[in-house]
Amino acid sequence: MATEANSARITGKVQGRDIVLDGRLSEDEIRDKVWWWRTTRPGSGEREDRGHEYDGSRRDVIATLGGYYEVPGDPGTPEGGELLEMLYAELNPDD
Repeated sequence: MATEANSARITGKVQGRDIVLDGRLSEDEIRDKVWWWRTTRPGSGEREDRGHEYDGSRRDVIATLGGYYEVPGDPGTPEGGELLEMLYAELNPDD
């Protein structure tokens, strides 16, 4: 996927892995990149890090235009849902 020079770019450090979100991404794509250690969806194939278990002793942080946000361990929590919505809105400002 090609990205424009003025498209949003969000970075973070989640479970020891540097992540980058840029361009227009769907909520599923964002969820898969931010919560990368979660189980895979049926038909998506195996992930190389499938055996990774969540380590709550680390601070997982996403840096956006609005500041730094802590990433909760589960995207299904209210906090995870709010972060996902905010990331989607920042990456897809025209929607």
